[in-house]
Amino acid sequence: MKLNPLLALLIPASLACERGRSTATLATTVRDSAGIRIVENAAPPEGSRLGWTIGPEPTVTIGVAEGEEPYMLYGAIDAARLDDGRIVVANIGTNELRVFDAAGTHLATWGGRGEGPGEFRSLWRVEPWPGDSIIAWYAPRLGVSVFDAQGNHGRSFTLAHNEAVTPMQSFRPEYATGDGSILSIHMPEDADTIVVQLRGAEGEVRSSLGTHPGMEPYLYREGERSMLFWTIFGREPVWATWGDLVVVGHTGRYELRAFRADGSVARIVRRDHAPRVPTEGDLEAYIERQVSYSSLTPAAELRRRYESVPVAAHFPAFESVRSDAVGHLWVAEYEFSEEERPPRLWTVFDPEGRALGYVETPEGLWIHEIGEDHVLGTTYDELDVERVQLWALERSDG
Repeated sequence: MKLNPLLALLIPASLACERGRSTATLATTVRDSAGIRIVENAAPPEGSRLGWTIGPEPTVTIGVAEGEEPYMLYGAIDAARLDDGRIVVANIGTNELRVFDAAGTHLATWGGRGEGPGEFRSLWRVEPWPGDSIIAWYAPRLGVSVFDAQGNHGRSFTLAHNEAVTPMQSFRPEYATGDGSILSIHMPEDADTIVVQLRGAEGEVRSSLGTHPGMEPYLYREGERSMLFWTIFGREPVWATWGDLVVVGHTGRYELRAFRADGSVARIVRRDHAPRVPTEGDLEAYIERQVSYSSLTPAAELRRRYESVPVAAHFPAFESVRSDAVGHLWVAEYEFSEEERPPRLWTVFDPEGRALGYVETPEGLWIHEIGEDHVLGTTYDELDVERVQLWALERSDG
């Protein structure tokens, strides 16, 4: 019998619980609407964990407080692991790509501060690129540089300018896709929308993924002065590559739209979420944190300004999103307190958008990459010494 594609299908997914390894069932409803696959997921039970584990200790650690220069990291904002096991660290403090072998031993340094071929003014991301190449981008010109596997500079280019926006509001590169496209975003800080495009290997527009909700700006006026703030606990836009798709959404709602390379919507993924309303205590703690970060404005004055900023009706539904090397989507749970830093909790979805369960990643690890069998990220100790770490990832029970 042929099933009507509009009928809901209940699809069970196994979930292993760390406490006693008990199992529960996640209900997933899948339906088609005008050619778009819509996947509705139940939330994993509180306290449950998918049977995927991160090793108890990192297998590789790069970074020291004192020692040889290549190992003293400053602004290790991004890192990528190549197919041969080498780890490339974007060290923005020196505008260098530092290359380490699979054991963490320094092999080479590429780039450096400058404006010549293969040099950077303000390096901020590095990723693998098709053909065993490496791509890195940098400000202020939103430039893109391509290197071969040995670090030889091949070429540089910029994203083609969109005449509808000012140069200061140009599209900026964010992620490289597997087919050699560049996910780029136009996000003026004073606008409440973003525009998403895929750019080609020369910076040209390949397709548009449309306009989406952005942050929620608030213009504070004090006499003739104007200052830009954002709604407290307000939404933030998110984006990521996901296999051969691109995911776009915002944290105000647990819904992610996955786009094909031609800009059409392939699927919409949702997960149940119980909204939580901020309390007066939450708001006070937030304002105190913001005040503590500033040394230029008197505390009483800054507090008064923040007290006029709108507050969102609910906390964000989640915090961030990224994908792994085998097509799973990872969505980070929102952290309600910055004072307590438990292990990061993620809801993992399979390549079709079905929720599998929760997975924990190490406390304080800022993740750059999730591979088939590893997690790569940067962590900071109590003295703010930076270290890039590789952790083993074991996928089991599903």
